[in-house]
Amino acid sequence: MFDTLSDRLSGALRDLRGKGRLSDADIDTTAREIRIALLEADVALPVVRSFIARIKERAKGAEVSQALNPAQQVVKIVNEELIGILGGETRRIALAKEPPSVVMLAGLQGSGKTTLAGKLARHLKDQGHTPLLVACDLQRPNAVNQLQIVGERAGVPTFAPEPGNGVGDPVDVARRGVAFAREKQYDIVIVDTAGRLGVDAELMQQASEIKAAVRPDETLFVVDAMIGQDAVATAEAFRDGVGFSGVVLTKLDGDARGGAALSVREVTGQPILFASNGEKLEDFDVFHPDRMASRILGMGDLLTLIEQAERVFDEEQSQKAAQKISTGELTLEDFLEQMLAIRKMGPIGNILNMLPGANSAQMKEALAQVDDRQLDKLQAIIRGMTPAERADPKIINGSRRLRIANGSGVTVSDVNDLVNRFFEARKQMKMMAGQFGFGGGRSATRKQAKNKRKAKQAKKGGRPNRAPAAANPFGADLSQMPPSLQQLPPGLDQLPPGFDPSKLNFGNKKGK
Repeated sequence: MFDTLSDRLSGALRDLRGKGRLSDADIDTTAREIRIALLEADVALPVVRSFIARIKERAKGAEVSQALNPAQQVVKIVNEELIGILGGETRRIALAKEPPSVVMLAGLQGSGKTTLAGKLARHLKDQGHTPLLVACDLQRPNAVNQLQIVGERAGVPTFAPEPGNGVGDPVDVARRGVAFAREKQYDIVIVDTAGRLGVDAELMQQASEIKAAVRPDETLFVVDAMIGQDAVATAEAFRDGVGFSGVVLTKLDGDARGGAALSVREVTGQPILFASNGEKLEDFDVFHPDRMASRILGMGDLLTLIEQAERVFDEEQSQKAAQKISTGELTLEDFLEQMLAIRKMGPIGNILNMLPGANSAQMKEALAQVDDRQLDKLQAIIRGMTPAERADPKIINGSRRLRIANGSGVTVSDVNDLVNRFFEARKQMKMMAGQFGFGGGRSATRKQAKNKRKAKQAKKGGRPNRAPAAANPFGADLSQMPPSLQQLPPGLDQLPPGFDPSKLNFGNKKGK
């Protein structure tokens, strides 16, 4: 969603780099480019004006003029002001001291409230809570049925005593739902309310009555991030008519300009708590203003990437895989498990977009070529193998490759390519593990045993144990070298007090 805004902001700040000093004209030009970028992203005009005014005030002060790198200081200022617009600090959902906590969802029809209810329920369940969904949208056709289906997918029960489709009293259902949760000891109640195509008196009246009946601990305004400036007007209407304590942005995966995300919090004064960026239940995150600002400025979002990886990767399996990599024993079965875990994190393009520099021209060109269907093909090929073939790919001969190709719907060359690349990748990973000291498998154990045997042989008067090359690159005793070579090189004459170089042992002599 923020691709265009990110490109424009990065371009405006890129022009500052390489300048040792910044003049007022440089700052005014950059501020003008940022203003145009924000307006094109459909950010509300009052928000743009206050944002630009704060940037210019700080950029023309001592904070930048006395900095060693003024351009970097301006980038820092823009980043901090973006964080401020988006809310400053991450705000967690407020829960009641005595359960059940009640969370009420409000917003226009089509903003994604029902789907969001399931996502929020799943998120809270993963945190150890026992949520209950309450179907109070009795107006929209099949809204009750949709909430029940979403609840089943999330593994969360739904309280739906009325069929909906215009039948039932939503205020009564909300009140009974909270009583049911208290009786059955559910600790969180999520109330899904009805919406309208536009703000009207009937919508506000019903939402106000439900809020008065259940007294929610959190009233979340659900806003479609794709509707631009209208999101601000709708948010103001709900704030004045019903009141809410937090905002949830939906459809952040869309191709809209994203101005709502930068406007709603600043205009309403209420924090953004969550962000939804897809159709799946797992496409849901706590909203972190600092991480979102970092992504908008093209700095990546490694913390979110790490958190997503921690959710889908099994720690024990990852340690076993790392051990196998270090010993060169990684199998296609292990490779398949890791690939399936990566797929759970979402589309590969979304994952790579969280890396720093993802908005650069080179990265965008590379991301455009990423196709998740290639991973599907690799998965089909590996699943077409027998367990023995996955464990030991060396046994995959010509006839086996033909069978695998026919069974997985690919060509023999595709199978050959996978097997060859796997062997090469395994070899490279083993070499990298050794270089970075990630050994510890059987190969490391064999190396230690070999060194012990050499040490024993040296003590018995056998072949002397050679000193490591790094300890004595000359392969001889330095005391036998010419006096000029025994002097310390320039720059190493400042040694600690009491240090005696003559006592250094540079290697063995005469087998001792």
